[in-house]
Amino acid sequence: MLTLLGFGMVIVFMTLIMTKRLSPLVALVTVPILFALIGGFGGADLGKMMLDGIKTLAPTGVMLMFAILYFSIMIDAGLFDPVVRRIVKAVGGDPLKVVMGSAILAAVVSLDGDGSTTYMLVTAAMLPLYRRLGMDALSLTCVSMLAGGVMNLTPWGGPLARAVSALQVEASDVFVPMIPAMVVGVAGVIGLSWVLGRRERARLGVIDLDGAAESGIGALLSADEGAQRLKRPRLLWLNALLTVALMTCLILGVLPLSVLFMVAFSIAVVINYPCVKLQRERIAEHAQNAMPVVAVIFAAGVFTGILSGTGMVQAMSDSFLAVIPDAWGPYLATITAVASMPFTFFISNDAFYYGVLPVVSQAAGSYGITPVEMARASLIGQPVHLLSPLVPSTYLLVGLAKVEFGDHQKFTLKWAVLICLLMLVTAIVGGVFPFFAS
Repeated sequence: MLTLLGFGMVIVFMTLIMTKRLSPLVALVTVPILFALIGGFGGADLGKMMLDGIKTLAPTGVMLMFAILYFSIMIDAGLFDPVVRRIVKAVGGDPLKVVMGSAILAAVVSLDGDGSTTYMLVTAAMLPLYRRLGMDALSLTCVSMLAGGVMNLTPWGGPLARAVSALQVEASDVFVPMIPAMVVGVAGVIGLSWVLGRRERARLGVIDLDGAAESGIGALLSADEGAQRLKRPRLLWLNALLTVALMTCLILGVLPLSVLFMVAFSIAVVINYPCVKLQRERIAEHAQNAMPVVAVIFAAGVFTGILSGTGMVQAMSDSFLAVIPDAWGPYLATITAVASMPFTFFISNDAFYYGVLPVVSQAAGSYGITPVEMARASLIGQPVHLLSPLVPSTYLLVGLAKVEFGDHQKFTLKWAVLICLLMLVTAIVGGVFPFFAS
């Protein structure tokens, strides 16, 4: 019963948002409540589940709010203007180069292991080019997310950290053998960017921005008089140092992400806009971008809280294990790699790595498949995972790029599966985990 409710809830939710019958915010709240009531859950218990889910995601919501405010202040102050100018000179008006540049930039920035930061930086640098050239922003969201999905397999990224803690193995033992598959995955994303870029070039042609370089760049960077008054070119290096310090502290884990961004925003707004009135104006202006994202995060807390609190997640996991025949046992590493795509899409990473993976790994041990190999296999589906409605940073990406969540899913899903399969084949060929345990 719980299994049917769980899969039914996810399917109904995905159908509603992909057909645009409900917004993600509304669907995240109403759909799980409806299915919980159908399952006989209600009253104080239902309320506790929802609050537990909201509390779990509260730090993420706070982090995203202050991260948006921080990078918005940096954009106002002109921190990324030199980056945009150099990108314009490098790629010109060629859509092919623009999409490939987006993929490469996303892969490099993703080294910090935080998808939200990657999306904010890449979108801030590249989206003006897409708008100036009339390109489809879905290409930007696609390659940015896929590059981040591959690079997020670093030891300081969330998925690998969950896998090694769930199976109690060494992070280096999991990560180092995965490097070739990650390299191939990044190469695949860059190759995909070439394909998407060629499509855009065929549709739009190459636009000559070099003939009027200054006017071209001026079109990319806001020429509005009010926006120009907000620029702080003399503080460029100070803002750059503050941002580098923030990223360093983020990687080192000096403080929780939410606290880091709160402190960094407070410093940034005082340095660039010491006038209290101007501070209030900038916060009010950028709150329009921050609040919708934060609201969706807390709504996602309701969804995950009910999914976990009702036992639907556990029932979905158990049902998956029950349908695996004994003859498939030697293939459990490969099955786990393939299953990680739909499983991490339908349920959270926490539910998959802490709920499903230990059970599957224990079963695989009887066939000679080690926990380290199972941990590696479980990471393959992460590019697809980022398309899940349960991933907060994806809402940030589509919000910044101003594209519909459902459109992004439909555009990117097939490419995400392709990148996962490419990494899967590379991992099996390289002996990262066995296709068949003899």
